[in-house]
This record gives sequence, structure tokens and C-alpha cells, in this order.
Amino acid sequence: MHVTSEQRLDDGVLERVFTLGEIPGILWTPASASVPAPLILLGHPPLGLRKMYPRLVARARHSAAEGFATATIELPGSGDRHRWPAAEQARADLRRAMEADEPVSDGIVDALILPLVDKAVPEWQAALDALLSLPEIGGPVGYSGGVISIGIRLAVVEPRISAAVLFAGSFVPRALFEEARQVTIPLHVLLQWDDEGNDRQAALDLFDAFSSKEKSLHAHLGGHTGIPPFAGDAATQFFTRHLK
Repeated sequence: MHVTSEQRLDDGVLERVFTLGEIPGILWTPASASVPAPLILLGHPPLGLRKMYPRLVARARHSAAEGFATATIELPGSGDRHRWPAAEQARADLRRAMEADEPVSDGIVDALILPLVDKAVPEWQAALDALLSLPEIGGPVGYSGGVISIGIRLAVVEPRISAAVLFAGSFVPRALFEEARQVTIPLHVLLQWDDEGNDRQAALDLFDAFSSKEKSLHAHLGGHTGIPPFAGDAATQFFTRHLK
């Protein structure tokens, strides 16, 4: 893990930009902490860290105010990372189906999501190895947001993740529904009830598939980007209960 730049934000949060091999990432740590801070991994859609930065830093600063460190990494095929021809074709097929108001086939969803999950999850685990080696970062660890299929796989294979906040707003391959049945950690799931690009019933079926003894579904009126500000407070309270 190589830190390429750092700055102190106006609220005292320390922001460090780093690379892990070819993978860019950002780490935010609270202004002061008497003990190693618990860590939240900030997921995001594959739109690139530069585009997502305003939303990510807002989430990071909100979490830092409660004593959490947060970190994120660039997803495969996003930002300045190498593009995948197969993924580009899958995105084009998805756009074509949605513009024609046609059902999105399982084949398109699998081609778009499964390779991303297969590559992204080991990269998140490598980032977690590096982050937890820092003296100011400690466990336990939470995962928040981003592509829900990545969160599902991480919750299954990564024992260091103790709780997760998942956003039900992206396509989920049928194979990941089966993996969801293996998820047992506490979950806080957000669902935008009127999300124009999300199959509401599929999101409800996915929530039902999780085997967690503690899981809550928070549904809000509005489209994909209409998550109300207070939803972030509830997610932070969830992590405070489970990571502190």
C-alpha cells in the first residue's frame, strides 16, 4: 500500500490517497481517536472514484464524526483502470434492452455482474489486509453500499466483516441469490421504493433470502438517487451498535 498524497479536511479528517498495486483507493481517518478506529469499507457503483468522490467523502466525514475510519477502492474496469471488452459489451446490451423497454435477460445480468464480483472481492480483501496493518485502524469491519452483489459475496467469504449496509438498487444474478442464503451477519438494507431501474420484487425476494438473524429493511419513497439524508444517520447508528 503506497500513499501518494494526503490532506487534512476542514473538519480535521485525514484523507490519504493510495495505490495497492494498480488499484487506486482513498482512506479517511477521524481527526482524533484514543484507540484504533473501527473500519467501514465504502462500496460504490462502477462509475469511477473521481465521479463518486463528492458522495464518498460526504459519507466518510459523516462516519468519521462517529469515530469510524472509512476506505474505498476503484472497482475493476472503472476510472483509469483497464476496460474489459466483455463488460463494455454487457453494458451496451443492458442499455439497449432498457431503452427498448425490454426485459433484462439473465445472460446480460450474469455477463455484467459475475466477472465484476469475481475480480472485485479479492481486491477488497487485499485492501483490507493492507488497511488493518495500519496502527490507527482496527477491527471490527463493516461494508457499506455499492454493488449489492459485491456486498453479498464479501459477507459470505470474508470473516473479518461483522456487519453490512446494503443498497438494493442493482441487478443481482440468480447465483448470488443462492449465496445470499449463506449470509448470517447483521444487515441493514436500503430500498428505494420507486427506483426506476430496480426490480422491487426481486429486491424483496433477495432480502428474504438472507439468513441473518438480525436484518432490517428500510424502504423509502422515491427514485434511485432519492435516498433521504436521515437514512445515513440510521446506517451510522447500525454500525455503532455492531462495530463499537
